[in-house]
Amino acid sequence: MSIILAIAVLAWFYWTAKKCGEEPIKWVVIGMIGYWVACWGIKLTLVNALLGSIAKAGISKLVVTQIPALVGVGAAFLIRKKLLADAGKNG
Repeated sequence: MSIILAIAVLAWFYWTAKKCGEEPIKWVVIGMIGYWVACWGIKLTLVNALLGSIAKAGISKLVVTQIPALVGVGAAFLIRKKLLADAGKNG
């Protein structure tokens, strides 16, 4: 699911930048860096700690392993909001 959401974030940032008349590649790079940093940060801290305390199989493991992707999308949302605010100030 993480890869699918990463591609969706990439497209989201690209089309938003084009719509605003900004540099799409710059926005895509910023968005992807934010997405992946948030994903890996949560994976290395929270998820690894939670996986140690839950059963090795089952739905709880599946849910916990999806947390980084959801946090990454949340980070991308906030980054996009900031980029849009900055674009509004410059435009």
